[in-house]
Amino acid sequence: MKFLGNILWLVLGGLIVSLYYFAVGLLFCLTIIGIPFGIQLIKMGLFALWPFGSEVRSDNDSVSVLSIIMNVIWIIVGGFEISLIHITFGILCCATIVGIPFGVQHFKMALLAFVPFGKEIR
Repeated sequence: MKFLGNILWLVLGGLIVSLYYFAVGLLFCLTIIGIPFGIQLIKMGLFALWPFGSEVRSDNDSVSVLSIIMNVIWIIVGGFEISLIHITFGILCCATIVGIPFGVQHFKMALLAFVPFGKEIR
């Protein structure tokens, strides 16, 4: 079931979302200051490729001062907006019974998009 969900996810827009995350992540990686943010965007792009069967967990570094500072900067720069987009798509997907599994994946992506530093995908 996970395989079928991931294939449907890719066909119905997940591939486009992940390509956008990869493209913006690579642009961020062009500057030294943007590398940590680019790595987080690439991590979200990998998650957007195969979200069914994956889960977002807190890493051991999730309570470090550096993770907290980077998450605050991330939220101010654009993480809040990315998270709102995923929440909106999650609500729209959950409007139909067939779309509920896709809405749940958008809600997981919203959590990762809000505070990506100190999170890992398993």
